[in-house]
Amino acid sequence: MRTTKKRPLALAATAATLALALAACSGGTDEETAQTPEVSDLGQVGAMEDYEVGTTFKATEPVSFGLMYRDHPNYPLKDDWDILTKLKENQNVEFEIQTAPLSDWQQAQSIAIGAGNAPDIISVTYPGQESAFVAGGAILPVSDYVEYMPNFLDKVEKWDLQAEIDRMRQEDGKYYVLPGLRESVRPSYTYAVRKDVWEQLGLSLAPETYEDFAADLAKVKAAYPDKYPLSDRWSANGPLEASLNVAAPNFGTAAGWGYGEGVWWDEDAEEFVYTGAMDEYRELLEYFNGLVADGLMDPESLIQEDDQALTKIASGQTFAQLTNDQEILKIRTAMTETGTAGEVAMIRVPGGPAGDIVAGGRLVSGVMLSSSVAEEDDFLAMLQFLDWLFYSDEGLEFAKWGVEGETYTKDADGKRTLMPEIDQNGLNPGAPKFLNVDYGYHNGVWMLEHGSSDELDQSMLRPEVVEFVESMSDKELAPVAPPAPLDELEREQVSLWTTALKDHVWQNTAAFILGQRSFDEWDAYVAELEGKNVQQYLDVVNGAQQRFADANG
Repeated sequence: MRTTKKRPLALAATAATLALALAACSGGTDEETAQTPEVSDLGQVGAMEDYEVGTTFKATEPVSFGLMYRDHPNYPLKDDWDILTKLKENQNVEFEIQTAPLSDWQQAQSIAIGAGNAPDIISVTYPGQESAFVAGGAILPVSDYVEYMPNFLDKVEKWDLQAEIDRMRQEDGKYYVLPGLRESVRPSYTYAVRKDVWEQLGLSLAPETYEDFAADLAKVKAAYPDKYPLSDRWSANGPLEASLNVAAPNFGTAAGWGYGEGVWWDEDAEEFVYTGAMDEYRELLEYFNGLVADGLMDPESLIQEDDQALTKIASGQTFAQLTNDQEILKIRTAMTETGTAGEVAMIRVPGGPAGDIVAGGRLVSGVMLSSSVAEEDDFLAMLQFLDWLFYSDEGLEFAKWGVEGETYTKDADGKRTLMPEIDQNGLNPGAPKFLNVDYGYHNGVWMLEHGSSDELDQSMLRPEVVEFVESMSDKELAPVAPPAPLDELEREQVSLWTTALKDHVWQNTAAFILGQRSFDEWDAYVAELEGKNVQQYLDVVNGAQQRFADANG
């Protein structure tokens, strides 16, 4: 922990122009706007006087910020990383780093914040994860200070993100996470299929609907009757969490990784309903149950380890598996190692009964700040630094690609190319070094999990991934629910309910898909949810939504 000088924080009676504009856009109250401190009330050590959009941040004197760092096993932290060296040399910024492994990241965050010893900057926080910490006062309401982050405000305005920013607001009307910002939703998950087999059978790599995809799997089954066409993965923490998450929007619901707290906004009724009890959720499960019943999906998909699923497709036992733009490289490597001839390719995610829809927001993993930073002498410099690194065009490019002439080159048309000895995302297969492992760039801590412009985002994608993203660009975006922030008492009240409800949904999701429970028992299953306080839970959530709407309308 860094030693800080405590200083009183005076609040301005009126806000500056940018803060007024932000509040006007967001529907913020006059009371909220009045709480934006004057710049003279912030710690000035290291801060630039003329910092604005287009300014390269460099602290006017050396500064050091505490950082809670998520240590990823694929690119473990190194003290001599080039990104740390360059930030010290060029931005005058160093870090006092407190690490926690990826496997225990959220628990480590919770323990550090709860104990009151979290560092200044708490990395890799997805919007929504901060809610549990707001009432304790340990996390800074960053919305009070974004006036001093011109690049952030510029991106929010240019990319029309204000409505999504507003959905992060807690009951007090403030938000507590600086999120990564994306210009557009960028899908990355879909099915990898054996392209050679698909071509052999005359099947499309862009099936229009999930029913069409099932029909394609049936043709593969007919050609290879002793094999399962699809053997899936990502069921370690719940049944088919990734596959259900990808498919669910096209069925008009949410599932798997996207299940969240289990509430779905019914636009017609203008209220939240329970996701796991929706007819659309049943229809989704019926689809996957049909795949199992018809021998098109390996029933072990719901229980097997990821490595088992990978071995099956790599060895030619199966022909399809959910993947993403990075995991498909593992399939190819495993096929090469096992000597399996053939090629895998990503298909376009099909549409479904609800339409041709993709879910996802444009706010991705960001950072929380400890509330104590507002009392530190270098607070304004910290805001400026974070604004430059996470939201300026220059900072975003630096965090993703490194330094021009050292880690990459750029031609007259702006096309970037990694140095031949450096690989990332399979762009230079066989290169001896990796941009993230050996240099520290292209790291979710520094580049907020890929939040950036479309051009920068696609600049390091392989051509096949760009083609996939473009193929998904005409999908309709799933609607986003309005805010329904709970107060501390309500969160405590519903926590046991949500855990019991989700456990029951997960258990029965597997049972329905595997045919261990008949869909004739669906009404009985819904009644079981009612016995687990689902209506009481919905009453709390809908009450919170109405309360927030009344206060921020």
